[in-house]
Amino acid sequence: MDKIILTNMQFYGYHGLLPEEKKLGQRFFVDLELYLDTQKAGKTDEMQHSIDYSKAYSHVKKIVEGSSKNLIEAVAEEVASTLLASFTLLEACKVKLVKPDPPIPGHYQSVAVEIYREK
Repeated sequence: MDKIILTNMQFYGYHGLLPEEKKLGQRFFVDLELYLDTQKAGKTDEMQHSIDYSKAYSHVKKIVEGSSKNLIEAVAEEVASTLLASFTLLEACKVKLVKPDPPIPGHYQSVAVEIYREK
Protein backbone atom coordinates (compact mmCIF):
# COMPACT_ATOMS: atom_id res chain seq x y z
CA MET A 1 0.00 0.00 0.00
CA ASP A 2 1.24 3.47 -0.87
CA LYS A 3 1.55 6.06 1.85
CA ILE A 4 2.15 9.72 2.51
CA ILE A 5 4.43 10.29 5.49
CA LEU A 6 4.63 13.36 7.73
CA THR A 7 7.35 13.17 10.38
CA ASN A 8 8.34 15.08 13.47
CA MET A 9 5.49 17.59 13.39
CA GLN A 10 5.92 19.67 16.54
CA PHE A 11 3.14 21.17 18.64
CA TYR A 12 2.53 22.56 22.11
CA GLY A 13 -0.38 21.08 24.03
CA TYR A 14 -1.87 20.58 27.49
CA HIS A 15 -2.37 16.82 27.74
CA GLY A 16 -1.58 14.73 30.79
CA LEU A 17 -2.87 13.54 34.13
CA LEU A 18 -0.93 15.95 36.31
CA PRO A 19 -2.25 19.45 37.05
CA GLU A 20 1.02 21.10 35.95
CA GLU A 21 0.76 19.39 32.53
CA LYS A 22 -2.67 20.93 32.02
CA LYS A 23 -1.53 24.33 33.29
CA LEU A 24 1.98 24.69 31.82
CA GLY A 25 1.69 22.45 28.77
CA GLN A 26 4.51 20.74 26.93
CA ARG A 27 5.87 19.76 23.54
CA PHE A 28 4.39 16.92 21.49
CA PHE A 29 5.79 15.39 18.30
CA VAL A 30 3.59 13.57 15.80
CA ASP A 31 4.42 11.23 12.93
CA LEU A 32 1.75 10.17 10.42
CA GLU A 33 1.56 7.49 7.79
CA LEU A 34 -1.44 7.98 5.52
CA TYR A 35 -2.25 4.85 3.50
CA LEU A 36 -3.92 5.28 0.12
CA ASP A 37 -3.49 4.37 -3.53
CA THR A 38 -1.35 7.16 -5.03
CA GLN A 39 -1.05 5.69 -8.53
CA LYS A 40 -3.73 7.88 -10.14
CA ALA A 41 -2.26 11.00 -8.50
CA GLY A 42 1.18 10.03 -9.78
CA LYS A 43 -0.08 9.52 -13.32
CA THR A 44 -2.33 12.59 -13.55
CA ASP A 45 -0.42 15.02 -11.30
CA GLU A 46 -3.77 16.19 -9.91
CA MET A 47 -4.34 16.87 -6.21
CA GLN A 48 -7.89 15.51 -6.28
CA HIS A 49 -6.41 12.01 -6.50
CA SER A 50 -4.29 12.34 -3.37
CA ILE A 51 -4.40 13.76 0.14
CA ASP A 52 -3.39 17.35 0.79
CA TYR A 53 -0.82 16.93 3.54
CA SER A 54 -1.11 20.58 4.54
CA LYS A 55 -4.76 19.86 5.44
CA ALA A 56 -3.72 16.73 7.34
CA TYR A 57 -1.19 18.85 9.26
CA SER A 58 -3.89 21.40 10.09
CA HIS A 59 -6.17 18.69 11.50
CA VAL A 60 -3.39 17.35 13.71
CA LYS A 61 -2.42 20.83 14.90
CA LYS A 62 -6.00 21.66 15.86
CA ILE A 63 -6.31 18.45 17.90
CA VAL A 64 -2.91 18.47 19.63
CA GLU A 65 -3.08 22.19 20.42
CA GLY A 66 -6.79 22.00 21.25
CA SER A 67 -8.72 20.82 24.27
CA SER A 68 -6.81 19.02 27.00
CA LYS A 69 -6.96 15.25 27.36
CA ASN A 70 -5.64 13.06 30.16
CA LEU A 71 -4.02 10.43 27.92
CA ILE A 72 -1.91 10.66 24.78
CA GLU A 73 -3.80 7.53 23.66
CA ALA A 74 -6.94 9.67 23.47
CA VAL A 75 -5.15 12.36 21.47
CA ALA A 76 -3.82 9.78 18.98
CA GLU A 77 -7.26 8.21 18.68
CA GLU A 78 -8.86 11.57 17.89
CA VAL A 79 -6.20 12.29 15.28
CA ALA A 80 -6.75 8.94 13.56
CA SER A 81 -10.55 9.14 13.58
CA THR A 82 -10.55 12.74 12.35
CA LEU A 83 -8.20 11.97 9.46
CA LEU A 84 -10.14 8.86 8.42
CA ALA A 85 -13.39 10.84 8.45
CA SER A 86 -11.90 13.84 6.62
CA PHE A 87 -10.26 12.21 3.61
CA THR A 88 -12.30 9.88 1.42
CA LEU A 89 -9.22 8.42 -0.27
CA LEU A 90 -7.56 7.55 3.03
CA GLU A 91 -7.79 3.81 3.68
CA ALA A 92 -5.79 3.62 6.91
CA CYS A 93 -3.43 5.65 9.03
CA LYS A 94 -0.69 5.20 11.59
CA VAL A 95 -0.32 7.88 14.24
CA LYS A 96 2.68 8.13 16.54
CA LEU A 97 2.37 10.70 19.32
CA VAL A 98 5.56 11.43 21.27
CA LYS A 99 5.76 13.18 24.62
CA PRO A 100 9.47 14.08 24.86
CA ASP A 101 9.40 15.72 28.29
CA PRO A 102 6.89 13.94 30.55
CA PRO A 103 7.18 14.88 34.22
CA ILE A 104 8.35 11.49 35.44
CA PRO A 105 11.70 10.73 37.07
CA GLY A 106 14.32 8.72 35.22
CA HIS A 107 16.51 8.77 32.15
CA TYR A 108 14.82 8.19 28.80
CA GLN A 109 14.43 9.98 25.50
CA SER A 110 10.63 10.12 25.39
CA VAL A 111 7.39 8.25 25.86
CA ALA A 112 5.06 7.61 22.94
CA VAL A 113 1.99 5.81 21.71
CA GLU A 114 1.55 4.50 18.17
CA ILE A 115 -1.77 3.36 16.74
CA TYR A 116 -2.91 1.99 13.39
CA ARG A 117 -6.51 2.44 12.28
CA GLU A 118 -8.38 1.44 9.11
CA LYS A 119 -11.73 2.44 7.66
